[in-house]
Amino acid sequence: MNFLRKILFNRVAVIAASIILQLLFLLAMLAFLRDYSQLFYGVGILISISVILWIVYNDSNPAYKIAWVIPIALMPIFGGLFYLSFGGNQLSKKEKARMKQIEEVTKEKLLKRNDLVEEINRTNTHAAQQARYIQEYGPYPIYKAETTEYFKTGEDNFVRMKEKLKKAEKFIFMEYFIIEEGIMWNEILDILINKVKIGVDVRVIFDDMGCLLKLPEHYEKKLRGNGIKCCVFNPLIPIISSKYNTRDHRKITVIDGHTAFTGGINLADEYINEVTKFGHWKDMGLMIKGEAVWSFTVMFLSMWDYLTSTASDYDKYTYTGVFKSEEGYVQPYSDNPLDSETVGENVYLNMINKAERYVYITTPYLIIDSEMVTALCNASKNGVEVKIITPGMPDKWYVHHVSRSYYEQLFKSGVIILEYTPGFMHGKNFVVDDQYAVVGTINMDFRSLYLHFECGVWMYQTSTVLEVKSDFIETEKVCREIEERDFKHIGVFKILIGLILRLFAPLM
Repeated sequence: MNFLRKILFNRVAVIAASIILQLLFLLAMLAFLRDYSQLFYGVGILISISVILWIVYNDSNPAYKIAWVIPIALMPIFGGLFYLSFGGNQLSKKEKARMKQIEEVTKEKLLKRNDLVEEINRTNTHAAQQARYIQEYGPYPIYKAETTEYFKTGEDNFVRMKEKLKKAEKFIFMEYFIIEEGIMWNEILDILINKVKIGVDVRVIFDDMGCLLKLPEHYEKKLRGNGIKCCVFNPLIPIISSKYNTRDHRKITVIDGHTAFTGGINLADEYINEVTKFGHWKDMGLMIKGEAVWSFTVMFLSMWDYLTSTASDYDKYTYTGVFKSEEGYVQPYSDNPLDSETVGENVYLNMINKAERYVYITTPYLIIDSEMVTALCNASKNGVEVKIITPGMPDKWYVHHVSRSYYEQLFKSGVIILEYTPGFMHGKNFVVDDQYAVVGTINMDFRSLYLHFECGVWMYQTSTVLEVKSDFIETEKVCREIEERDFKHIGVFKILIGLILRLFAPLM
């Protein structure tokens, strides 16, 4: 009886049942309106036309517009209704206004920092242009590199993170898309609870959609009961809404304002290969120390203020210690879906378009717009060595099917596609010409580039740039290179499936 009660009142079951009922209601309404078919068709088409006009009029990315306009035009009766239910971003004007206010505060706090763009411009105009773009439109400044440490596995990242968390004296901020009870999170949680006991300010943000099947209901109450301040991004309620397209996909840990971690690694056991879901899980992370950590502190506090409708005293969390700078520069940055500036994609495009010798990319998903396809193909045609590593064992078959649908076009332009045969490639890295690298959370798909809150670190001439390259070369040895024969026996059915799935790329 208790088991049955758990199933019936399980949060996931309640949400699923509610959405199914809403869909059944919509179907019932459609059946009822069959008797008024001409009126219904007319209204449906009118809604679709209105939605298309609104999509064309708004200031979102053109590729994302096309990705929605085409399926709506192909299904004019239901397309508009489908978009209103599942497409876009339906945050309220009040929420957007609050975020705008916080962005202004963020900009004020960040741009007080020293500007190094002109210093870089004296030796490398391309690097200066990238740094200037991130500073102006991020808006996150560039810093002299102090300490950067690259982790080529989630396991290495985990060991270092625990070491640094245990040394925290003032505050710990953690913001993650996925947290799941298990070896990884439980060990971290024990550290956090112990830190709270000695007066450390510990705060945690997690994404409700990302943790839906990972954490018990009302898990935030458990954390608060242990003295950990906690916020949930976009709490789920059982209503069909495109609001849930917007997710907090960032992975951030900030310790005392002097140390920060980011990268592709969430706080769950598959990320450190304590459990096996899709073969070996290959993930990468980055630790930075120094003044640049301030950008991650501001990122976290701005999200905290947005979720809690409060105004933090940012200056309270500024680190005033002294660091010894190493060679190079680092520039943490964030991207959000509430403005028209696709910072994450533009940073990638700038790196591709200005590459002279090579571009090496790792990504779990390859669902890209025409602008990105053109950039990759043109770089290859211009003699730049372009290599992309994707998973050999996908976590979502339908997403991987769409990723593979881009292979042939890229291959014909000389782009080298490699699949990671031991398992799942989850790292989101770019490395270019031994000069630049990005390690962060930003996938090459519509969700990361247009719908999610994301973050990353752009590095110029740091020692870790070559470490990212070395890791790519080592990983390449256990990958299968896509060859021309892979396209000869695909079959009409698979091609058709790929084309159909591409229509729903904005939802993947």
